[in-house]
Amino acid sequence: MGIVGAGCDHRQVPETSTPTLPVARVAVDVSLAHLDRPFDYRVAPADDDVAVPGARVRVRFAGRLRDGFVLERLASSDSDRELSPISKVISPEPVLTPEIAALIRTVADHYAGCFADVVRLAVPPRHAATEKADPVVRPPLPELSEEMASALRCYPTGLELLAVLRTGSRPRAYWQVIPAADHSGDWADGFAAAARAVADGGRSAVLVVPDQRDLTRLRAACTRWLGRTGFVVLTSEAGPAARYRAFLAALRGDVRVVIGNRAAAYAPVRDLGLVALWDDGDDLLAEPRAPYPHTRTVLALRAAQQRSAVLFAGYARSCETEQWAQQGWLRVLGADRTQTRHTAPRVRVAVDTDRALARDPAARSARLPHEVFELIRGTLPQGPVLVQVPRAGYLVALVCQECREPARCGRCHGPLWLQGPSGHQHGGDLACSWCGLLHPDWECTICGSRSLRAPVVGSERTAEELGRAFPNTVIRQSSGQHVLADVPGTPALVVATPGAEPRAEGGYAGAVLLDTALLLLRADLRASEEALRRWLAVVALVRPGVDGGSVIAAGDSSARALQALVRLDPGGFAARELAERAEAHFPPAAKVVTVEGATAPLTEMLDLLRPPEPYEVLGPVPVNVSGGAGGRNGAEADEPIERLTLRTPLRTGAALVTAVKQASGVRSARKSEGALRIRVDPTAL
Repeated sequence: MGIVGAGCDHRQVPETSTPTLPVARVAVDVSLAHLDRPFDYRVAPADDDVAVPGARVRVRFAGRLRDGFVLERLASSDSDRELSPISKVISPEPVLTPEIAALIRTVADHYAGCFADVVRLAVPPRHAATEKADPVVRPPLPELSEEMASALRCYPTGLELLAVLRTGSRPRAYWQVIPAADHSGDWADGFAAAARAVADGGRSAVLVVPDQRDLTRLRAACTRWLGRTGFVVLTSEAGPAARYRAFLAALRGDVRVVIGNRAAAYAPVRDLGLVALWDDGDDLLAEPRAPYPHTRTVLALRAAQQRSAVLFAGYARSCETEQWAQQGWLRVLGADRTQTRHTAPRVRVAVDTDRALARDPAARSARLPHEVFELIRGTLPQGPVLVQVPRAGYLVALVCQECREPARCGRCHGPLWLQGPSGHQHGGDLACSWCGLLHPDWECTICGSRSLRAPVVGSERTAEELGRAFPNTVIRQSSGQHVLADVPGTPALVVATPGAEPRAEGGYAGAVLLDTALLLLRADLRASEEALRRWLAVVALVRPGVDGGSVIAAGDSSARALQALVRLDPGGFAARELAERAEAHFPPAAKVVTVEGATAPLTEMLDLLRPPEPYEVLGPVPVNVSGGAGGRNGAEADEPIERLTLRTPLRTGAALVTAVKQASGVRSARKSEGALRIRVDPTAL
């Protein structure tokens, strides 16, 4: 049976008995920088057996009852004041283990945040009925058949990795997965096999993926390698009971393998042997709640603290993992160029030769060059063809026909668009994509013209155009709120936006990447890196080249990201990108902290800041807030939001973060008005 909660038999302990360790050090749920430390409380004799390290408690703090966790029991306190007693032991279940408490403290310090904020990410809310329920009886892991061959076996050092994981060693590797709809590209199978090797060695594994689609694929692979009960799924989106049940299974040692999204990074497994992360460049791995930790960093910190093996993997490679590889912290596990070329589909850029340009003179500026139609005609009889379009909708960006000024809303200045053919969703009228206001009488504020054109075409319009070009062909769309998980292997055109591409049975016969410039020209430091990641994800859905798989990209063949795509060389691209960032002092080659807020609190923060030398202060600059409202970070709706960017070399990065945390602590102690949003190592600049 489960452990009985507080408020039962333990209250009958005689009050005359004195606890051996009468002091409990408690992490109180207070997210104020100047109070980001544990506090000591007195343990009543009745709570001696239940106020254990890791237990949830309720204490009186600043005149109010607040939740908290017991971190440790002590014989005495350093405080010279009389200690208040613990008001209530909510549950004696030790949900906060010493290892996870240490990780939370490290993550909070790394991101200039508070322990209370990170512990909310790590420990799910209590579900009393689940806590008291009988645990699930789990049979031993199933025997593996001789036919079970991991995708890692397709790589020169893959078998070696599995062998050392089984013996309890702690390798750290970045698995450069071949992008192809082939067994060698089945990263989920490789992750599950690695987890099985660790479990066979008597240790535990934590496998993290960005989203539900990846999790579904990983779950199926883990079922093959571990059985249906050999692992649990831990996600923040699961219901309270399901999430807490998976959390308790890991905490109590009922399972050795935990898979999930960001929340699984803190899974309290026993004797951690492996942390694994798929596609670390996906922005879904960046926590949207303070202090905004990135799962990649959380797992790296955890592996260092708990001395576990590391397996990061992806079709692409982020600059962060490339930096760790160059520093020797990660070893790249990948195929040689010959094997990659043999396994992956053939990739080329439309109009990449003078001969192709002579055959189609308008191809450089055409959205759908002649070679795109040739590829579709040639591969469609063999199976489905995937067409990736960066934007959803119909005409998703509109400009003045005469002066090319963007069409914007007169109320909030948001962009105007038409979401369906002929604007059918709004009766033929223009609508603001931010506030929804209709603009039936729109007129250009620059030249007075009432004519519009669409420089950016969405997936719906693309599907319509392809339907006319290829009549009697099945057209399927996957984007936004209508995402297809998979499609049959029969001939069809599948138009999808990035991240919404369905898998095809047997792989796609071909794929087309349209409007590549839209991804490359985004005003973001990681635009090229993200574009290549998105494109390689499409390549990975296409059949191997030996089976006729082919991919074509419509864009400028001189673009470095497209060249890396054609060469299937994400490592070389990441190395060059990292070198350029180092020269320009951009992350991850430099430590960057951004602070957002209204002018007054930003000015106060800057006055209080005592960063280490050398450092730079960039800005403040206005922050473009979608929706036209400035109400963010606690500012009033009409108060403009600005951003300060602080930058220092890596060697003084920790000192800069500490200085930011100290300045934030002074502001909170003063009860200064105006909230600030602090981000360390932001994913977007």
